[in-house]
Amino acid sequence: MSPLSVAVTALCMDSAALPALRAALADCRDLALADLCQSLSPYHGRALPEAALALVVTGAAALPAASALIARWRSEQPATPVLVVADDLPGEGLLGLLASGASDFLGVPFRADELLARLRRALSTRAAMPANPPQAAPLPRPAGNLPEPIGQSPAFRSQIARLGRIAQSEAGVLILGETGSGKEVCARTIHYSSQRAGGPWVAVNCGAIPQELVEDELFGHVKGAYTHAHAARPGLVREAEGGTLFLDEIDSLPLGAQAKLLRFLEDKQYRQVGANTMHKANVRVLAASNRCLKLLVATGAFRQDLFFRLNVLSLTLPALRERAEDIPLLAVHFVAQLCGDQGLPVPQLHPDALAALREHDWPGNVRELKHVLERAVLMSNGGMLLPADLDLPQPLVTDEAESFNLAKARAVERFERSYIERLLQTCEGNITQAARLAQKNRRALFELIRKHHIDASLYRG
Repeated sequence: MSPLSVAVTALCMDSAALPALRAALADCRDLALADLCQSLSPYHGRALPEAALALVVTGAAALPAASALIARWRSEQPATPVLVVADDLPGEGLLGLLASGASDFLGVPFRADELLARLRRALSTRAAMPANPPQAAPLPRPAGNLPEPIGQSPAFRSQIARLGRIAQSEAGVLILGETGSGKEVCARTIHYSSQRAGGPWVAVNCGAIPQELVEDELFGHVKGAYTHAHAARPGLVREAEGGTLFLDEIDSLPLGAQAKLLRFLEDKQYRQVGANTMHKANVRVLAASNRCLKLLVATGAFRQDLFFRLNVLSLTLPALRERAEDIPLLAVHFVAQLCGDQGLPVPQLHPDALAALREHDWPGNVRELKHVLERAVLMSNGGMLLPADLDLPQPLVTDEAESFNLAKARAVERFERSYIERLLQTCEGNITQAARLAQKNRRALFELIRKHHIDASLYRG
């Protein structure tokens, strides 16, 4: 390599393209192939090599692994341009690579002069960047590892992109989504991205508190408030002073506690059980639910005024099955994280294992995915995680001849109901607009609504 040439770090997972790659760089004076790998194995469990320019050659089969590597490269070395050379990629695959942080893309087969031109262009982009670009002050983080929202799918990013602006506000926030979809992770991100980051973060699952103790848990009690109250108890609101109180499963609060919470949210004052005086509090409240609160309001199970107070700003997180393109990225992240925590070598995920993960329904969402991978990492022999290592649960059926049809019918029914509810929520109960958006005639959509016993009026503003 000439002392004046720029070192190119390359990962070539497409062996058919390797000869053309070597030939293109063989006689080049300003670019040299300094570090070449043909698999991800050398990158597991250690920092990526310092690179002035990175080149990733991949095919459709290795696309998830390539996307995860590019995202990691951009995270560890944000100034390093990454050029992707790939063949037979679907449109969403290309978008995924670019979303992961690829600087440019070149198809296969490629001409040597075209490859060199793309590499030089990427290098010139880096040269134009300031040596020490100004950086915003880092957000305060708690001790230990803070989970952060991970995903590149449009459905997920459209919600996560709003976290920064939500964090700068003091307004009420309601986070909706299925169990395990990441509601608490988003709430923590809001807290640690806000001006309250230096204050306490207090999270409570309202569904785990006995109904008769909810008021005591939230607001505390004074000594002698009732039998066996031998000492005062501050309560969760006092513990969260200056910070954020996260109320998960807010729908589990009894109506009496909902009324007291509403009063507290309106004037930021509360009275402890057994006390005669009011206390002022400086606390931001974030709430979450895995149920449709509008439906609970309609049935009288949740106060409408509290719903409006909490729902000033809202996030609706998609289920993991609705963003399957994020599963490889999440899987690679969790495997690396789990192995780092356990001090284990990081295994590679076999393409068939990634395919099995994408095909699973994930009723427990991201939380279930992490638990499956944790078990696989602990029980595997290392080296490569295969589909058998995942031990994914199979649906329980009693008649093998009917299992496919029954499973398909259940899946279609779940999809139809979920799709219609999201559609009506988007269109605020307007069936004509919903039918147009779904590209169905109004009568057909109305029949589906009636089939699933959905009340469209509940979605109207």
